[in-house]
Amino acid sequence: MVVAMSSTCPGLYCGRTTINDSVEGECGVCPRGQRTNFEKICEECSRSPELYDWLYLGFMAMLPLVLHWFFIEWYSGKKSSSALFQHITALFECTAAATVTLLLNDPVGSLYIRSCEVKMLSDWYTMLYNPSPDYVTTLHCTQEAVFPLYTIVLIYYAFCLVFMMLLRPLLVKKIACGLGKTDRFKSIYAALYFFPILTVLQAVGGGLLYYAFPYITLVLSLVTLAVYMSASEIQSFKNLVAKKKRLVVLFSHWLLHAYGIISISRLDKLGQDLPLLALVPGPALFYLLTARFTEPNRILSEGGNGH
Repeated sequence: MVVAMSSTCPGLYCGRTTINDSVEGECGVCPRGQRTNFEKICEECSRSPELYDWLYLGFMAMLPLVLHWFFIEWYSGKKSSSALFQHITALFECTAAATVTLLLNDPVGSLYIRSCEVKMLSDWYTMLYNPSPDYVTTLHCTQEAVFPLYTIVLIYYAFCLVFMMLLRPLLVKKIACGLGKTDRFKSIYAALYFFPILTVLQAVGGGLLYYAFPYITLVLSLVTLAVYMSASEIQSFKNLVAKKKRLVVLFSHWLLHAYGIISISRLDKLGQDLPLLALVPGPALFYLLTARFTEPNRILSEGGNGH
């Protein structure tokens, strides 16, 4: 039996075998896909990811897709007919990358994945908890104790980059006729910058993002919606429904609001948590009802009149 050494490292064990009534063994880390349980025994992770784990993976999967869509819209221009096709291509790239990543993950060939339970923040940073039992020899216990939540995101980003480089340049070259030769590839160049940033973010701050992503989703969706409505000069329901694109942006942000609320509540108690989804339209309604009172020109005119 493989018995773990009592330490703060979740992946460190000491293998012990009985030979001639004597105990011998060598310390090391649990194999990949295993971690120590409460009895300090290396145990294979066979449980399915919890809802919160899937929501975390969904958040990390959405990041490159949202960034793709943002830079495609930013560089395509208002009159470009290629933006829609690039949006669809980016969605296909990320979907294909996610599917391939799940198929290659253990168990191979299945969309089902098994995972280890995340118990605390230190599970994400086992390299920082290498114990020294005799204060001389350091036992290195670097291991993916949160298998596969750490590496599966990095693999997904790699496949996103591969699929983008295989598909997007050919598509953009054929359909982005309304853009200049340099502008048509700028969304691809932007991806070559943000993918390394996302990779470093996951490698260094994966554990922090795991606990903070519900609040990040909620705050960013609120801020970006307010910025978009302000930049588009949407101050009434009439302005909002004037263009279909504005409704698409609004409903997209509502989905992000709902995603953040579900991630925070985890739907542990459906009777109490589901009514919280009624708050999703609240920020947009509040903005539309109060925008007229915060219009800068009105404030300046009233200030000049001494009111």
